Amino acid sequence: MTQRIEDYALIGDLQTAALVGKDGSIDWLCLPRFDSAACFAALLGDEENGHWRMAPAGAGACGHRAYRGNSLILESVWETHSGSVKVTDFMPQRDKAPDVVRIVEGLSGEVAMRSTLRLRFDYGNIVPWMRRTTGHRVAVAGPDSVWLRTEPADQVKTWGQQYTTYSSFTVAEGEKVAFVLTWHPSHEPQPPFTDPHQGLEQSLQDWEAWAALCCYEGPYREAVLRSLITLKALTYGPTGGIVAAPTTSLPEEIGGVRNWDYRYCWLRDSTLTLGALVAAGYIDEAAAWRDWLLRAVAGDPADLQIMYGLAGERRLPETELPWLSGYEGSKPVRTGNAAVKQLQLDVYGEVIDSLHLARAWGLRAKPHAWNLQLSLLGFLESNWREPDEGLWEVRGPRRHFVHSKVMAWVAADRAVRALEGDPSLRGDADRWRAMRDEVHREVCEKGYDPERNTFTQYYGSRELDAATLLIPRVGFLPPDDPRVVGTIEAVQAELTHGGFIRRYSMDGFTVDGLPGDEGTFLACSFWLVDALRLTGRVKEARELFERLLRLRNDVGLLAEEYDPATGRQLGNFPQAFSHIGLVGSALALDAEDGAGWPHGS
Repeated sequence: MTQRIEDYALIGDLQTAALVGKDGSIDWLCLPRFDSAACFAALLGDEENGHWRMAPAGAGACGHRAYRGNSLILESVWETHSGSVKVTDFMPQRDKAPDVVRIVEGLSGEVAMRSTLRLRFDYGNIVPWMRRTTGHRVAVAGPDSVWLRTEPADQVKTWGQQYTTYSSFTVAEGEKVAFVLTWHPSHEPQPPFTDPHQGLEQSLQDWEAWAALCCYEGPYREAVLRSLITLKALTYGPTGGIVAAPTTSLPEEIGGVRNWDYRYCWLRDSTLTLGALVAAGYIDEAAAWRDWLLRAVAGDPADLQIMYGLAGERRLPETELPWLSGYEGSKPVRTGNAAVKQLQLDVYGEVIDSLHLARAWGLRAKPHAWNLQLSLLGFLESNWREPDEGLWEVRGPRRHFVHSKVMAWVAADRAVRALEGDPSLRGDADRWRAMRDEVHREVCEKGYDPERNTFTQYYGSRELDAATLLIPRVGFLPPDDPRVVGTIEAVQAELTHGGFIRRYSMDGFTVDGLPGDEGTFLACSFWLVDALRLTGRVKEARELFERLLRLRNDVGLLAEEYDPATGRQLGNFPQAFSHIGLVGSALALDAEDGAGWPHGS
């Protein structure tokens, strides 16, 4: 049976990641990068599409699991009639080849274990040829090669049957058996092998040392630190890019078509991510993300994309994989993302705000960063009046989305503030003030409904959009402005579902041009936390925040959305946007004057 999205935990090596279910099955893993083809794709199909289960023979889900300390090392414990056993899963940070390490340790009695390894390259579409060599098993198909070894080898019986590799063994109290799965290009010589036990100790040291840098000591430290570890795990180490999620096509509606590939880096996340990292004390990661941003957006500002690949790649063609049945029948399964071609004017504001924030928080300046901002502003000055697809990447017609216009105001505002704060910067402050004032005037005239005292989703509409909750946080209007207060109240009244917030109305008309429904959007619910706090409703903000914390799964992870009707997480998992929202709201709630959250500073 398909496991719930929240039944999975994450392991990774800062270049890719795997999802491990409560039943001990790795059902999703792309090698060698986040955006590579999966060799385990049971998550989006069935067991025949690839998985690796390690569990006591005949057992179901583990009785308990947790990360070891402040790390990404997962420990799952089973209690059986004959004894208890622990499986430790992790991916050591790689020198060259990526490894998945699974260490089985007997805790009491004797437990019969079973490993089922079904490798299927190209998202479950290609069955590799498995052979024995030098005491190992090697699976090869085209460019991919995977090596499997066990330690000690003489304790494990391994055999092949129906294109699957099975292993059986027994562990007694105090005994350990390790499995190491290593990927490398099939044309290269045998890779160096990782010592599983040394790798475990080094991984634990690496993660604990990193976690110790966190400067947040408030009441939500456990949740904040786990979210920061998750954001670190979603970072592609060689470039500093942060993927939105390590998965594709986990549905926003079970059985629906709202299934997208999130294994890329969105510019929209940039300001929020940078703020979370800097405020929590992770300056190196913030600088690496800023530098990735500068490389990715370099070039003609008219060609700015909303997302890029892990190293800044621009071509992300969207394709459907018809051989995969989809998570619980949610089709199609997609790779790539056609939204990369959309015009979303808000990202210009996000990029300029990010670079302004980096300067304000003392990240070492890059000499070309200001020239890039001027170039982006020049494009935006000529194009902010155009309709676009907006931050929710609608696949309907372009509209004049209020949030897009607000972020155009942010771009001009940050330019003015930069020039006022640093006389050495060149630029025409009067010109950007004029643009800022014009955008502000138009949004307040065309994007505001005076009858209902609320900003709307786009000019002339009656629909609401949770993104308007960001208006006070970015500084477009002060929190005590009646239009801000009215917008918050309207969003609460019309977009609340089961105590949490939808992105926009899903009753009847949907602006996104897609059929079906979706859950509540967790990042939007965190935005409401921030908006309530800014308007003095701190008790309500804290209550909502703590309800959101209770949505995390047993190892502290959040997907993109939540369905209050079924009590299930929905969408790609774990989701960076959700964890960024958690960190930001926690820091803001813990600061008397909100100084813990630097967005819009």
